[in-house]
Amino acid sequence: MRTNITLIGMPGAGKSTVGIILAKILSFDFIDTDILIQLRYKKTLQQIIDEKNYICLRRIEKLEILRLNPSRTVIATGGSAVYEAEAMTHLKQISYVVFLKVGYDELKMRIHNFDSRGIAKAKNQTFLDLYHERNTLYKKYADFTIKNSNISQENAAQKIANYVRELH
Repeated sequence: MRTNITLIGMPGAGKSTVGIILAKILSFDFIDTDILIQLRYKKTLQQIIDEKNYICLRRIEKLEILRLNPSRTVIATGGSAVYEAEAMTHLKQISYVVFLKVGYDELKMRIHNFDSRGIAKAKNQTFLDLYHERNTLYKKYADFTIKNSNISQENAAQKIANYVRELH
């Protein structure tokens, strides 16, 4: 039974902010998998990438997601969760997956620390390459897509809440 909502999307798409607002609207709990990783490993995502590599961060994220079994919770994933099919299958079983879609140009304006933000990407991978690669995966796993450009975070959260209410 899917009793949760998972937000996926690029870094800077607003998953954490929209997630917190959505949790308040629905009276749900809120989990940010990036925060879970940082608490468990006592390191920033960028430190994990620097000390190990981006593939290690993706595996860690998968393990954190597979540990999740909440109820009535909004889950904000890291942007790279979609690379791990096992993690996404688990999320699809326990939650409705919502893709927060933001255009490339707007994301570039929102993210000023691309190289130090803790983004799981290959060293030579550009933000544009990452954007195209991940958008295909986000679309693949999403039950619902919301364009999170040129609208307030509150409006985005309300649209998701309305979508979920229509399902029940």
